[in-house]
Amino acid sequence: MKQGYIYIAVATVMFSTMEVALKYIVGEVNSVQLTFTRFFIGFLFLAPLAWRTLKKRGLSLDKKSVAYFALLGLVGIAICMPIYQLSVNYTDSAVVAVLFSCNPVFVTFLAFLLLGEAIRGRHIAALLLEVVGTIVIINPFHTRLNLIGVALALTATVLFAIYGVMGKKKVAQFGGSVVTCFSFLFGSLIILIFIAVTHIPAVAEAITAAGLPAFANIPLISGYTLENLPVVLYVSAGVAGVGFCAYFMAMEYQPASIVSLVYFFKPALSPVLAWALHGEEIPLNMLLGIILIVAGSFCAIVPGVLEAKKGMAFQHF
Repeated sequence: MKQGYIYIAVATVMFSTMEVALKYIVGEVNSVQLTFTRFFIGFLFLAPLAWRTLKKRGLSLDKKSVAYFALLGLVGIAICMPIYQLSVNYTDSAVVAVLFSCNPVFVTFLAFLLLGEAIRGRHIAALLLEVVGTIVIINPFHTRLNLIGVALALTATVLFAIYGVMGKKKVAQFGGSVVTCFSFLFGSLIILIFIAVTHIPAVAEAITAAGLPAFANIPLISGYTLENLPVVLYVSAGVAGVGFCAYFMAMEYQPASIVSLVYFFKPALSPVLAWALHGEEIPLNMLLGIILIVAGSFCAIVPGVLEAKKGMAFQHF
């Protein structure tokens, strides 16, 4: 039980530092190129741990499991991440952030439908508090909403929720490190194929004509330097490798609906880190939002901890 919350804390810190770290290399690396690099390095980082986990459990990957992990990588990485990045081209990144941070709403109901996880009153209360808190932080009503951007952001949010719930189904059998590792492998390989396709002249011209030049002739190596390499390694091995692995390992101990709450902590912790590292101001609406998010998270987590302690005390008695 406690281990699950430790993994949630690790995932929260890793995910919350993503944008803060990327500010050091903004504009230097193509977003799709970086997505491939992140998840492929994440795969290499996790491969030894995943291999040891398979040996320890006496398991091997059959064709059915390989196909499942390939589907997992396709949905959660190869399709979700580019759509997420594309949505920012159509609407404000703040709007995309608030929509994506609400993926626990979808996870809660998908986990109920697909995994049979119970939806309790405290879960609903937590979701309401944290949705309101995230909206207060982002303040999307003062921005011009583009329906295409909103639709793309919601699509990415639902896809990532499906990725989390699908991953949960295999966590009990293979462990979080194996699920993360092989979804990274297949997701990055599919993105690599996409990068190769964007170098076909006719495809590159069509993408550019559609007003998406960043998705044409996507580089694989150029853009990386000795100066930005530490940040690239951090967002790859750290955020992708450690963060996603902790996310799925937490699911070995907690319901998917609880683990997904890391995405509600993220918009509360990220501004604090941005203030500490980049000197960014924390306005009143952001402070109020942080308070609401923390309250919602405690609403979801603390009752579960107390219930577990009562259960252990009863067993001991």
